[in-house]
Amino acid sequence: MSQSGTVKSTSSKIKVLIIDDSALIRSIMKQIISSQADMEVVGQAPDPITAREMIKQLNPDVLTLDVEMPRMNGLEFLEKLMRLRPMPVLMVSSLTEKSNEVTLKALELGAVDFITKPRIGVIEGMNEQIAEITDKIRSAARARVHRRALGSETSMTPRPLVGTYLNTTEKLVFVGSSTGGTEALKELLSRMPASAPGILITQHMPETFTKSFAHRLNGLSAMIVKEAENNERILPGHAYIAPGHSHLLVKKNGAYYYTELSKADPVNRHRPSVDVLFHSAAAVAGQNAIGVILTGMGKDGAQGLLAMREAKAYTIAQDEASCIVFGMPKAAIEIGAATEVAPLHDIAARVLDRLGQWVR
Repeated sequence: MSQSGTVKSTSSKIKVLIIDDSALIRSIMKQIISSQADMEVVGQAPDPITAREMIKQLNPDVLTLDVEMPRMNGLEFLEKLMRLRPMPVLMVSSLTEKSNEVTLKALELGAVDFITKPRIGVIEGMNEQIAEITDKIRSAARARVHRRALGSETSMTPRPLVGTYLNTTEKLVFVGSSTGGTEALKELLSRMPASAPGILITQHMPETFTKSFAHRLNGLSAMIVKEAENNERILPGHAYIAPGHSHLLVKKNGAYYYTELSKADPVNRHRPSVDVLFHSAAAVAGQNAIGVILTGMGKDGAQGLLAMREAKAYTIAQDEASCIVFGMPKAAIEIGAATEVAPLHDIAARVLDRLGQWVR
């Protein structure tokens, strides 16, 4: 989606501007993008200062932006860009702890998604990611981006909803998300009270990022947010995020629910997969579950959400207007998997209302 809110014409190629101080990365990215019939590289810049003029001249649809660069770092440039000329940006990040934190910050500032570049075997590693890189560029070209007011971004964390929830180990909430999901999950979890039931989350994200992401959310939520471990009891007031290397499932032993991690093959090209989480919720928790599918590209989670609804769980899909990418929720809605469709800012309240023991 363009800055004006109109859908990009399907007859024209997606115009990509590559911004990276590494000539090697620029060359690899250009080869990958140019190999696709529906996209083209309109320019390459070694730093944001050079890129600034190229954006004005070339009017690209998508930027790929390195996190760490000379003359102006990627975050500083992104923040200015999203205030003055908002457009879809894919961050290009190294697999390091420092880069993880910077990349998560970039998503808060308005980047649509990110691509990771390997520390060794760069050419081979990047070429193994061709499908992922090009899919993310296509998704970014369709994304909704919004102008950021000065000083408005990360300090405006929503407050938890006020009320009384009677703790129970019987009810569980299952959430799936992808592109745009880091900020959607921040919105959802920051509105949940400390007394909320256990929440299991699958967000498409590389394994080196999920621990940092859980830690970041933990600081913004009244709930305890952590990266899920295998075979831990699911407790009220806790949210468990699937680690990037494993599927997350739920199992039951006696009266209690537990997590289960699996390194089974990817599903819908993803591990962790939202479908795997939702299918386990349908089989194990049934009508004691609430399923939520948030913004993301593709169809992962749609069939699993349908299985949840057929098992008498209550299911909610994020509406198109509040999605960064209306892919996963759309796929779920189209097959009748969603009991209701709701804007992101209302989903926490809808979840708590459906639990039936929430008094505001």
